[in-house]
Amino acid sequence: MKRRNFIQHTALATTGILAGMPVLNAMAPYKDLVIGHGSHQYKIDMNWGALNSEFYPVNDCHEMVQDSKGRILLLTNHTKNNVIVYDTSGKLIEVWGTDYPGAHGLTLHVENGEDILYISDNARHEVIKTTIDGKVIQVFEYPKESGKYNTKESYIPTETAIAENGDVYIADGYGEQYIMHYNAKGELLNTFGGKGQEDTKFNNAHGICIDTRNATDPTLLITARQQNKLKRFSMEGEFIESSDLPGAYICRPVIHGTHVYLATIWSGDGSEGTGFISILDQDNKLVSAPGGSIPTYNENVLDPMYQTVKVFHHPHDVCVDEDENLYVAQWNSGKTYPIKLFRV
Repeated sequence: MKRRNFIQHTALATTGILAGMPVLNAMAPYKDLVIGHGSHQYKIDMNWGALNSEFYPVNDCHEMVQDSKGRILLLTNHTKNNVIVYDTSGKLIEVWGTDYPGAHGLTLHVENGEDILYISDNARHEVIKTTIDGKVIQVFEYPKESGKYNTKESYIPTETAIAENGDVYIADGYGEQYIMHYNAKGELLNTFGGKGQEDTKFNNAHGICIDTRNATDPTLLITARQQNKLKRFSMEGEFIESSDLPGAYICRPVIHGTHVYLATIWSGDGSEGTGFISILDQDNKLVSAPGGSIPTYNENVLDPMYQTVKVFHHPHDVCVDEDENLYVAQWNSGKTYPIKLFRV
């Protein structure tokens, strides 16, 4: 990290401008709209986190996490400010990071009482472990020792998950589709997955998380985005089961309470400009789809999903706060800032 910029006391810094458009107009179509289904319904704030793009630009807003202080961290692949830190009201706190041109995955893990970040950079072909303010601790380079890669360019990591014992799982979602399992020292322990349509393989292993809802038996949840599937594996990489989500091109799984939240970057037939949020219950059944059609199961098979309200444009990640409000980062959406959904 070459610099760390704190918010400057200027009116321009706090003026909300969304891709050059006054944000007062952005909210108009959605003022009283409630989206979602069942117990998970939301009101929309299109203006949350909007900044002056001249000072605090974004390209793709890839992922968001909340730290132990309650701050919301946004990861963007704009190297003027790779990490933008907000409070929950959308007020800018600070920005940092100029070294991550392919900033894609952002995972927060508490280690020895300290918030630690793992940044998956698909342009650098590596994962970088940093402190909460960006000081580099460790770098996971391309896994030459796995025998699966001839060059680092064929390794394009998209996401990480960190186990309680410090083991690190890296999903190569844009490369050869393998999952790398390291210990905390960075020693490669196992490799599984790879390209394919079989249960044990992936077509776009885009996101990964550790499912701790069963505290005595944690497992891995891994998205196979182009297959519209959420796959469950053991911590050793053995396939357990798959949840089919037709019409839902899901990104990273995020566990909050008994539910799984997934930004759904495309929907229906995968058309451009689509997407919604997928919310699954403890049995990984879709129970709410803010911005999408009503989840309907017939004989335990989900009807194909599709976007019904043009709120989202390629949602790429969702962050859930303690009040179960959602913060949605979007890819290829005209360099727009995140959207906040208030639970009702």
